[in-house]
Amino acid sequence: MIKHPGFKAFSIVWTGQVFSLIGTAMSGFSLGIWAWQTTESATALALMGFFGFVPLILFGPFTGALVDRWNRKLVMMLSDLASGVTTLIVLILYLGGSLQIWHLYALSFFAGIFQSFQWPAYSAAITLMVPKDQYVRASGMISLAESGSGILAPIFAGALLATTSLTSILVIDLITLAIAITALLLVRIPQPQETREGQAGRGNLLGEAVYGFRYIFERPSLLGLQLVFFFGNFFSSFGYAVLSPMILARSGNNANFLAWTESSMGLGGVLGGLAITAWGGPKRKVDGVLIGFTLSGLFCVLLGAGRNLPAWLAGGFLSSMVTILINSSNQAIWQAKVPPDVQGRVFSARRLIAQVASPLSMLLAGPLADRLMTPGLISADAPMAASLGWAAGVGPGAGMGVMIAASGILTLLAGVSGYFFKAVRNAESVLPDHQALIKS
Repeated sequence: MIKHPGFKAFSIVWTGQVFSLIGTAMSGFSLGIWAWQTTESATALALMGFFGFVPLILFGPFTGALVDRWNRKLVMMLSDLASGVTTLIVLILYLGGSLQIWHLYALSFFAGIFQSFQWPAYSAAITLMVPKDQYVRASGMISLAESGSGILAPIFAGALLATTSLTSILVIDLITLAIAITALLLVRIPQPQETREGQAGRGNLLGEAVYGFRYIFERPSLLGLQLVFFFGNFFSSFGYAVLSPMILARSGNNANFLAWTESSMGLGGVLGGLAITAWGGPKRKVDGVLIGFTLSGLFCVLLGAGRNLPAWLAGGFLSSMVTILINSSNQAIWQAKVPPDVQGRVFSARRLIAQVASPLSMLLAGPLADRLMTPGLISADAPMAASLGWAAGVGPGAGMGVMIAASGILTLLAGVSGYFFKAVRNAESVLPDHQALIKS
C-alpha cells in the first residue's frame, strides 16, 4: 500500500476510474441504442437520464453530510460496488429475455442513489491528495478520463454490438468496475483537518445536510457561480436530452453516426483535458467558467442547426472542449475556497443547486420533441415549417435540432450574465482560501 498522498496515489485512483468510466460509458451507449430501437421514443431516452438525476436531488444533501462523517475511500468503493450490482441485474434480465425499458428507469434510480455519494467523496479526496496549485491539473485529468471514455466507449461498444451482443459489453463493465475498486484498495486517502466551519456545521443529519446550503447562501460569490451553473445546466440539458434521438432520426437510425459524434465529443474533451493539464488553466478561474459557458452555448447552436455529420462532429468536438475549461476552473475555485472537512456537504449542495434543473429540462424535452417540435417540422407542409424551417430545415429530427440550437443561445446568455455581477466576476478575490480557516 502507498502510504503517502500526492499525485502518485491520485494517479492510481485516477487510472482505476479511467477503466470504470470506459466500461460504464460502453454500457450506457449500448443501452441507449437498445432503448431507442425498442421504443423509437425520445421521451424514453430522456427518462433514462431523468431517473438517474432524481436521486441526486432527493438524497444529495444527506449523502454529502455522510461523506463528511465517513471514510471517503470507503464511500467511493461502495459507490462502485452499487454500480456493479446494477450492471449485473441488467445482464441477468437481458440474458433471461425479460429486460424492459422500465427496468432501466428503476435501475438508473438505484445507481443514482450511490452516485450521489461518489462525486462529493471523490472531489473532497482530491483536495486532500494534491496541493492547491495542482487542483486545475487534477480536474483536467479527471475531465480527460471522462472525455477519453467518450471517445473509446462508443467505438468499442459499436464494434461489439456489430459482432457480438449487449452481453459482452455488460461483462466488460463489471470487469472495469473491479479494476476501479482494486485501485482504491492500493492507496491511502487522508481525512481532513478540522476547521471553524466544520465545528459550526456539526449537528444531526438533517442539520448537517442543510448546512451545505446555508454555507453557499451566506456567500454571494459562491451563490452567484451556482446560479450561472443552474441556468447553464438547465438550458444545455434541455438540448442534450434530445441530441441522440435527433442524430438517429436525421441519419436514418445510423448508430455509427451517433457513435462518431459522441466520439468527437470525447476527442474534444480529451484535447481540452490535455490542454488544461499542461496549461494549468487561466489566471482568473472565473473567466474560465463564464467565457466557457458563452462558447459552449455558441457551439451548441452549431450542433442543433447542423444537418449533417461534419456539423455534428464539429459542434460536439468544440462544445466538449470548452466544457472541460468550465468544469476544471469552477472545481479549482471551490476546492481552494471551501474547507475540506465540509466539502462533502457543500459540494453536494452545490451540485444540487447546479443540476436541480436538469431532470426538469429532461422531462420537458422528450414530450416537447415528440408531441410538438417533431410533428411541427416533419415536412415542408408542417405547421412550423414556414416560421422555423430556416433554423434546422424540415424532416425527421429537424424539430429537435431547433430545440438544441435554442438551448445553445440561452446557455450563451447564462455565461455572459455572470459578468454583470461583481460578486461573481470577482469571486476569487472576495473569498479567502480555506487554509486560513484551519483550526489552530
